[in-house]
Amino acid sequence: MHNHSLQKLILFFITLMILATLCAGGAAWAQRADANVLAANAAIAYDDKQYEEALHLLNQALGLDPQHERSLFYKGLVYLGQKKPEQAIGPLETVHQLRPEDLDIQHHLGVAYFAVGDYDKAKPFLDAVYEQSPDTENLGYYVGFLRYREKQYGKAVEAFDRNQTPSADIQQLNGFYRGLALGVLGLPSEAMTELEQVQRTQAISPLTQSSIRIREALSAGQIFGPEKRFRFQISVGAFYDDNVAINPDPVNTIPVLNPPNNPNTVIDSLRQRNTTAPGFVTNLRADYSFYRQGPFELTGTYSFFQTVNGNGLDEFNIQSHLGGVSGFYRGVLSDLPYQLGAQYTYDYVFLDGDGFLSRQTPTFSTTVLEPTFTLPGLGIIGNLTTFLYRYQIQKFFREPGDNDSRFQGDSRDGYNNMLGLIHAFRLANDRVLLRIGYQYDNQVTDGSSFDYRGDRLLTGGQFQLPWWELSLRYDYDIHWRDYKHNQTTPIFTDRDGKLSKRYDIQQTHLVQLTKPLPNGFSLTAQYQGIRNQSKTALYDYSKDVWTMLVTWTY
Repeated sequence: MHNHSLQKLILFFITLMILATLCAGGAAWAQRADANVLAANAAIAYDDKQYEEALHLLNQALGLDPQHERSLFYKGLVYLGQKKPEQAIGPLETVHQLRPEDLDIQHHLGVAYFAVGDYDKAKPFLDAVYEQSPDTENLGYYVGFLRYREKQYGKAVEAFDRNQTPSADIQQLNGFYRGLALGVLGLPSEAMTELEQVQRTQAISPLTQSSIRIREALSAGQIFGPEKRFRFQISVGAFYDDNVAINPDPVNTIPVLNPPNNPNTVIDSLRQRNTTAPGFVTNLRADYSFYRQGPFELTGTYSFFQTVNGNGLDEFNIQSHLGGVSGFYRGVLSDLPYQLGAQYTYDYVFLDGDGFLSRQTPTFSTTVLEPTFTLPGLGIIGNLTTFLYRYQIQKFFREPGDNDSRFQGDSRDGYNNMLGLIHAFRLANDRVLLRIGYQYDNQVTDGSSFDYRGDRLLTGGQFQLPWWELSLRYDYDIHWRDYKHNQTTPIFTDRDGKLSKRYDIQQTHLVQLTKPLPNGFSLTAQYQGIRNQSKTALYDYSKDVWTMLVTWTY
């Protein structure tokens, strides 16, 4: 009897344990069902980019089930969508431990590690995905970059060639590092323009300098893939210029020391000229890389620029033709990619249909891609430095001194030597570029009045804005010109009425906003402001130009 009672007691406890287990399992099943519903709603919010709402739902789901795989995965995706990869790593690591063979989880975990710069942890995940699904979006770029870091250049090129992406930024970076892996420093389009940025002439007439800067800014905005041999760009548009004729700014009357040669009469008449006008502008540029062999490349260039002024200011219409050839050698030395360049250009400028200025310009440059570094809050920062020497021979065709010996001191024919460097900081995968540079130039002319020594500070940047694929560019430079000799002609007297040495401080602002359009078109709005402060009243002026252009690029 005693044994029978014991058996009943044991059976009773077993029954209780079974019932408790069933109840607990039912509660867990209910919680998991609720977590599934929350995760499904979070996925919908994620697809609609309602990241805060998705995160709120996912946190609720994980509160019910901390190991809920779908919620952990989407939490990582939400943080990646918010550009918070450091916070995405935790949930993605957890779900990877739960599902170690899932390629989608490995892919996004590798991307998160890549985004924070932890390439050693990113590599095994991205490699594993690449082996089974090499055409996954952007994967070729990630894997190629990691192979490039390990100097596996051949394998890096294979990965870059497989890359599939709808992103223009990733396409550009993919082409950039593909070029490096080949030993060909195919610098991104913004960086390639550093050479053109520091090649600005130091001897442009005030009449032509704003137009030439417009042309340079348009060329600097080009985006040509490294695989193209022939590149073509044409822009047409309209502008408004508030000082076409370069009228001097109003200043106090100059004291007259020699009344028969009163400079006030000339300067006052110049200030009264009609000088504001709308107009039309056309720019064309073509480049052809006619030789490519290993690290060598030779490219021919031609550009055409034309302005047409309204308000009866046709005499200030400008036409410019420029032709040139560039040679580059690109490679890697002690892990530092570099480019050696030599360029020769000849340009001829017409003013109102007649020859005005010609220039021959040989330029030699060295560009070095330095190692990256990391700053808190800014992330990984790339570095690109260009050093160059430029020699320019200029010939003006409308010099008064050509026919009248009294004005020989004002001849601008001569040459200009320039040494300079510019450094670019590259942030956010080249979506942000910041530039700073310095130039020293020395000009020697046939007329002593235009000899000078100059110092120029260049700053600026280019930014990919988060709206509508807009690209914003801003340049500011200031040029101090210390002329070596006294002025020689009465109208060039200083504010005290004396023929003293001229000293100028010229500041230039350029703002350019570009919106890409379908089929290779883009829309550009540009503002350029020039303020030249001079001890010589005739050269003290201000100028503002607003321009709107449509550009087609092939």
